[in-house]
Amino acid sequence: MLDILEQTRGCIFDYGGTLDTGGCHWGRYIWRAYRRQGVPVSEPLFRDAYVYAERELGRNPIIQSDYTFRKTLSAKLSIEMEYVASKVGGFDLPRWHDAVLADLYAAVRVETAHSRQVLESVGRQRPMVLVSNFYGNINTVLAEFGLDGLFSGVVESAVVGVRKPDPRIFLLGVESLGMAPHEVAVVGDSYAKDIEPAHEAGCRTVWMRGEGWTGNDPADAGVADATITALADLL
Repeated sequence: MLDILEQTRGCIFDYGGTLDTGGCHWGRYIWRAYRRQGVPVSEPLFRDAYVYAERELGRNPIIQSDYTFRKTLSAKLSIEMEYVASKVGGFDLPRWHDAVLADLYAAVRVETAHSRQVLESVGRQRPMVLVSNFYGNINTVLAEFGLDGLFSGVVESAVVGVRKPDPRIFLLGVESLGMAPHEVAVVGDSYAKDIEPAHEAGCRTVWMRGEGWTGNDPADAGVADATITALADLL
C-alpha cells in the first residue's frame, strides 16, 4: 500500500473527479463524451455552457436529495444543452442529450466499480470518510453505485454549509474520523480544491493527478505528500 497511507490512520476521499471519472475533471469528461457522440458544438461554446450549468445548479435547488446520479446528470446536461441550443440554430437537444447521457452513465458505472474494489481494500485497514462538494444527494448516488456502507462518515457541502476549497470542510471530515489532522490522508483529484486546503488543514495529501480543466496545476507535486495517476496506485 502507498507509503503515505501506511503512515496515517484514516483516509478522506473526494468523490467527483476522484471516484467517478478516474481523475479526469468533470468538464473535460463531459467534453470527451460530446466528441465521442459527434455533438456539433465547439469547445469554447461547450466550456461556456458547462460553467453556465454549474452556476445554475449552484444558484437554484434543482437537484433534490432523492435524485440518482443519472437524474442529476440528465438535469445538468439539459441545462448545458439548452444554453448551446440558444447559440446554435437547429441544435437537436433531445437527440444529443440522450446520446451523451447514455455514454457518460455507462462510463461512470465502470469507473465506480473500479473505485469500489480499491476502497474495499483500503477500508479493510483504516476507516474512511467522504468529503465532497455535492448537491445534497450524495448518499443516494453512493447507493446507486454500490459505494454506500464503505465510509464511516459523509461530509457533503450542501448539507454542512461549507464548500471546498475552504479547509474547514476537511476538518469536519477529520472530526468525523475522531483523529488529529496529521493522522489523516486526503485523496483528491483537484489540486486547488482538495490538496491545497487539506494541506492547510494539517492533513497529509495524495494528489490523484489526471486531466484538469484550467491548466493551472503545478508542474510538480507542489504541497502534495504523494502523487498518483490512478486510484489503484494507492494499493
